[in-house]
Amino acid sequence: MNSTVERQVREYYDHAGPAYHALMGQFWHHGDLAAEQAGLSPEDAAKALARKQVEAANLRAGQTALDFGSGVGGTTVHMAELSGANVVGISNNEWLSAEARRYAAERGMGDRVAFLTVGDEDYKTLTAWPDASLDMVSFYESVCHLPEKGAFFEAAFRVLKPGARLVGVDWIRRPFGERRTEEEIAPFVRPVEEVISIPRLGSLEEYRDAMAAAGFVVEVAEDLFPGVECWGSTPPDDGQGWGEYSGERETVIHAGKRVLDAARAAGVFSVGRWVARR
Repeated sequence: MNSTVERQVREYYDHAGPAYHALMGQFWHHGDLAAEQAGLSPEDAAKALARKQVEAANLRAGQTALDFGSGVGGTTVHMAELSGANVVGISNNEWLSAEARRYAAERGMGDRVAFLTVGDEDYKTLTAWPDASLDMVSFYESVCHLPEKGAFFEAAFRVLKPGARLVGVDWIRRPFGERRTEEEIAPFVRPVEEVISIPRLGSLEEYRDAMAAAGFVVEVAEDLFPGVECWGSTPPDDGQGWGEYSGERETVIHAGKRVLDAARAAGVFSVGRWVARR
């Protein structure tokens, strides 16, 4: 079985993980647009979006959830704190998992939150979890790295209990302004894919259709930045210091900022949100 792409993602986070942690702290995903517009910090806006997903899933105390692509654990721990549920975060990079365990321990959540490092292709089956055993599966800007997204959605469908929900937030490509066709979008999207180890940036509709094909009833499929450029916590003035970052393979981090800025400015990069019922 060829896991070249998945291995590249794991290796990408060997250097990107420390950079992201230094620049963004524990919360790496975009936040709720209304929260951002109200002046909340990137972390608080990210927490507001996580709360919206936990509430959409109706996750409660005593239940069990799986967070796919849990990074350094900020959102995974926050979801457990909000809900009272037990949450397991998984990634294929042990550096990320170790940092996440440390954070959970600091928050006093080591008894209800665990972080596991899984194999590069384990997302296709999630065989560590029995059928109909989980009350929520979540992902935050992680499925974009998967070459076989449909396989992940099929696995998530299998492990969720009937009536339980898959909730997700992820990077997407979209038509915007005068750029409507794939040929017009591609010059901005392809560099993002190449630099940030994304096999193919999906669209809002492609995610929705893949979830439906796996058996889900898709209740929400929305662009979180409709009609506006999606800058989130990384504005073009680079207040976070991406362009000045100094560390292992820093040129990749600088290039990532540059190509993302171009895609954001063109409007063809955005973030989607989904809620799908088993």
